[in-house]
Amino acid sequence: MAGTPSSSTPRSVDGAPDPDVLADAAEVFQLLGTPGRLHLLWLLATDEVDVTTLARAVGGTKAAISQHLAKLRLAGWVDTRRDGRRVLYRATDPHILTLVQQAVEHVRDQRAAHQPSRRSQPPKIPMGTA
Repeated sequence: MAGTPSSSTPRSVDGAPDPDVLADAAEVFQLLGTPGRLHLLWLLATDEVDVTTLARAVGGTKAAISQHLAKLRLAGWVDTRRDGRRVLYRATDPHILTLVQQAVEHVRDQRAAHQPSRRSQPPKIPMGTA
């Protein structure tokens, strides 16, 4: 058709994010792309927790958990405070916590829609801190 751009012609849409913003957003999803980090952020969304407790809850070594926490801190999503000899971690970025919550809710909804006979189990909550 005359006047219709071909499929190979790039189109500009008003209000579309800048390509650099999209690249940075993709990096956010890349950093969220491991179940372990999602689990850590889920746990840190509601409480301050030390590495030992996180390692027990997530099922990893303290060294591995510390490496994940270092990446989350570098991104500015997690902060620390000292409590005596312990270092307590907490999630600080509400946007990231919303993404994590929305992703988990999306998966739960998808599973419920595709398996109506399967009951959704509540998440396991760690019963104390070290």
